[in-house]
Amino acid sequence: MAVERGCWIIPDALNAVDVADFARRAEELGYSRLWVAETLGRDPFALTAHLGAVTSTLGLASGIANVYNRHPGVMKQGAYTVAEQTGGRFTLGLGVSSPVIVSKIRGIPYDKPLSFMRSYLDAMDAARYTSVPPSRPVPVVLAALGPRMLELAAERTDGAHPYNTTPQHTAFARSVMGPDPQLCVEQKVMLTTDAEQARATGASVMEFYTRAPGYRASWKRLGFDDDDIDGLSDRFVDAMVAWGDVDAIERRLAEHVDAGATQVCIQVLHPQEGVGAVDFEALAALAPGRAAAQPEGA
Repeated sequence: MAVERGCWIIPDALNAVDVADFARRAEELGYSRLWVAETLGRDPFALTAHLGAVTSTLGLASGIANVYNRHPGVMKQGAYTVAEQTGGRFTLGLGVSSPVIVSKIRGIPYDKPLSFMRSYLDAMDAARYTSVPPSRPVPVVLAALGPRMLELAAERTDGAHPYNTTPQHTAFARSVMGPDPQLCVEQKVMLTTDAEQARATGASVMEFYTRAPGYRASWKRLGFDDDDIDGLSDRFVDAMVAWGDVDAIERRLAEHVDAGATQVCIQVLHPQEGVGAVDFEALAALAPGRAAAQPEGA
């Protein structure tokens, strides 16, 4: 199975022009797919439809669209609309998010996420769609970390999109899902050899996720304890954020490939600003099309 390199972005800190510029640059550099986050900012369907209009070949994906935010029929409408408008370039990444966002912030009941997702997929399959459909089926992947959600991803969808994980988790996910489903893993990267800076910025990014019980459970399965997670230990941050020179980061990405990933989606962190700015130097240095993008004699 061919391994692709995608990229992943939290677009909320960028204005619309900058997000579009990022998408165009990712396409020029040869990235196969751009994944956009949904938290409390832009709607992922409106955004990916816009990005589809300013690109021509780049795959687009929601990473992820929150199932608690939308009726299954509405989710299907959004996915089918973007897929049709972009000539089949859209992948629907679905996830249950976390109780922090769903319950505490949105005020939506959050209970039994696995059974909720299973019923949601049933309802989405059954939902009517009366417009001209996309030219081919819309790929669907689940944000899956634990064994049961990974099993559901393999059973009912095209695969999984794990986030905040390690090559060890990639191997685990592949062993659970079997050889065929897509396994599109996110990996945070930071192009800097300054260990103090990398760990400080990495810790500031990771702190947000430590409140989510799903991530904590996954990290504990990988051997981290509460002290590592709450204290944002160097061991924990180094596992979540691949930093160093290009060769060091490439070695981490290769570990995911060796463990069974079909696509490695890099989230480029700025050494000083984290997700608040785009490090285009790193995006170019790690791009699959970088050899073609380099000037002659470079």
